[in-house]
Amino acid sequence: MKSTLTLLATSVALAATLTACAPGRGMGMKPSAPPPSAMAPMGMTARPDADMQAVLDAQSALGAKPIETLTVEQARAQPSPADAVNRVKMIMGMSTAPDAGVTTVDLTYPTGGTTQPIRVYKPAGAMGANLPVVVYYHGGGWVIANLDVYDATPRSMAKNLNAIVVSVEYRKGPENRFPAFYEDANNAWKWVQENAASWGGDPKNIAIAGESAGGNLALNVAIAARDGGWTQPKAILAVYPIADANPQLPSKVENMASLPLRTPTLGWFGQYALRSPADQNDPRYNLVAADLRGLAPVTIVNAQIDPLRSDGETLMTALRRAGVPVERRVWDGSVHEFFSMADVVSDAREAQAWSFGRLRMALR
Repeated sequence: MKSTLTLLATSVALAATLTACAPGRGMGMKPSAPPPSAMAPMGMTARPDADMQAVLDAQSALGAKPIETLTVEQARAQPSPADAVNRVKMIMGMSTAPDAGVTTVDLTYPTGGTTQPIRVYKPAGAMGANLPVVVYYHGGGWVIANLDVYDATPRSMAKNLNAIVVSVEYRKGPENRFPAFYEDANNAWKWVQENAASWGGDPKNIAIAGESAGGNLALNVAIAARDGGWTQPKAILAVYPIADANPQLPSKVENMASLPLRTPTLGWFGQYALRSPADQNDPRYNLVAADLRGLAPVTIVNAQIDPLRSDGETLMTALRRAGVPVERRVWDGSVHEFFSMADVVSDAREAQAWSFGRLRMALR
């Protein structure tokens, strides 16, 4: 297996006129990642595993640049990690077509005086009512990305959980700055509650999930549901969530040059998503300062080579302090965005199997 992955990494790197990195330190999972390796490239916690590096090399070959060097329009238009995964799949001779085992319907929900897109994923052939429901919020720093860029995770979730998964679009900065995206996330949650039965879902048997900025949104919706008397999720999945405004957290110091997310990129997102730096002190952004009591059990997934790794650790501590059941794992040799890459990255398959298993138990 390792030899195959190394050959793949090398072939993609040659296409980009680059040299592939050697395999990383394996797929260890632990409550928190170790200090940077002495063998790590400068500005990174560690070297990515070979299959992870293959995706990074593919994105470079497609012309992607560090986000903080671009305008908003350029960042939204440049090749995404999802595009890089498709490039690797093409090199491997794999189909890039969406998994036909899941059907989708695109709808809209009302919010902010207008409407936003929403995509309903359902296992093909699923009949009858009372399927579990998961509401999913995508990442992108509240500035970039959309439902198409983040198609892989909700599609995989629907198939593996035999559940209806609703992927939510929301307003973004700089056109609609903080707190517009929180308003949309809350409105989408309530709208799904009202409409899930029409898709064959059980609005009471429901969980919430999100990646990166979407992981932050998922936790905030759970807090709003608690405080607003709405139906609360049975479980919360937060994949490398934005949760702590402290710029000196270890992983932010270590990963100044990691890709596809670097520490300077977090500042770029804040520049366009927030009204001012003061918004970083709001407990919706700085989740570790929020009232987290009474939330459903939380699952946190982190990547080792990610500025947001320490956010996951401090969030776990804050949740435990609030009495919330929480489990967290860190995947060594992986980077931000790895979770959606299960077709080509072994750590992503492991992370999905573990986290979806926890959701499955909650949604029985």
